[in-house]
Amino acid sequence: MPTLQVITLGCSKNTVDTEHLLFQVQQAYELVPESESRPVDVLLVNTCGFIGDAKEQSIQTILACAERKKAGEVGRLLVFGCLSQRYASELPSLIPEVDGWFGARDLAPLVEALGCKYKAEESFRRILTEGNKPYAYFKISEGCNRRCSYCAIPFIRGAHRSVPMEQLVEEAKELAANGIRELIVIAQDTTYYGLDLYGRRALAELLRKLSGVEGIEWLRIHYSYPADFPEDVLEEMARNPKVCRYMDIPLQHVSDRVLDKMHRHVDGAWTRELIRRMRERVPGVALRTTLIVGHPGERQEDFDELLAFVREARFQRMGAFTYSEEEGTYGAEHYRDSISAKTKQKRLDLLMEEQRGISLAYNQSRIGTEVRVLVDDFVEGTLVCRSEFESPEVDGEILVKYTPEAFDGVEPYSLVGEFLQVRITGADEYDLTAQVI
Repeated sequence: MPTLQVITLGCSKNTVDTEHLLFQVQQAYELVPESESRPVDVLLVNTCGFIGDAKEQSIQTILACAERKKAGEVGRLLVFGCLSQRYASELPSLIPEVDGWFGARDLAPLVEALGCKYKAEESFRRILTEGNKPYAYFKISEGCNRRCSYCAIPFIRGAHRSVPMEQLVEEAKELAANGIRELIVIAQDTTYYGLDLYGRRALAELLRKLSGVEGIEWLRIHYSYPADFPEDVLEEMARNPKVCRYMDIPLQHVSDRVLDKMHRHVDGAWTRELIRRMRERVPGVALRTTLIVGHPGERQEDFDELLAFVREARFQRMGAFTYSEEEGTYGAEHYRDSISAKTKQKRLDLLMEEQRGISLAYNQSRIGTEVRVLVDDFVEGTLVCRSEFESPEVDGEILVKYTPEAFDGVEPYSLVGEFLQVRITGADEYDLTAQVI
């Protein structure tokens, strides 16, 4: 059989796209893991085109693959994903070594180009690429109807398109049959789910259906949007033990001026009230957010308000980024990116330093508590675990030292994918240590 390898760049949504693609072509190709370095008949690069650094990484990866093709290590080189969707007219002449360019919305044409028939009735099926991890990213919709001034996603991925519930339930059943215990629910905007199909926001209903899938123990929500937040999602989180008390909600800012320029359709008062309601209705919920500093027009007083908000809100998890001007966006066409890189970086450093202290205090407050954890991996004598309050890759981990005595001689690798009850014994800014009970 001819060999095929996929290099996946960018976010977890791209990972899901790659996994759906691999299922469609598996009968025609020997699939070579991304980690292996050997000659292949077909090499695909799934690209990211969201911000400058990601675009640069994608271009450099394509160029490196083109060199492999020149050296005779690659037969056909195909590129798909966000970068080729965004720059479809420019790229072919710039990198002629590539044999075919396909956009983020071109899965069916790409499958056909690989000599296979696209099977729409099996579009929910995947080949997992994350090794033996007990979690999987679970994309419930594609595209976005929001028009945030800084974001290129709507014209890369198109308008919001929800995946029907029945199809998602079938996908969840198949993932569970393959050992997946946790679904990390993702989309460009998860709380918009259902409006196009059902005329209503249906994320809470979807969570209820997914929680009925045998084998799935945790459902975790990422990428929720603050405007028009569906309150029934909080109700489901509070009452359904399978829905993790964890919410990823990118707020981006809190200053009314900056939020207005970002086209976020909320103001600072709404944002503060939403955070209060979340914590009131779901006691103990862990909130993760991301923030942008240095947006055009952000004055010192706007940043000072953001810094004070971080101190006040005390997010359990937080990430922050400096503003990156992206061509084609409203911001690039209507705002001047006048804040210096030095000022942006200084503001970012101040924000993250504040968060480090908050994160350390939160983690230390958990010492002595008991918690249920999922074992993700076994590395150098240590079980790498998470509770419902930690998401993989972006949050810290709970590390449990393995000894045969503590686990009645059970082999450590057989514990991956299992749930344990542990007591937290130590903490730093990011990770915790624990012992099994």
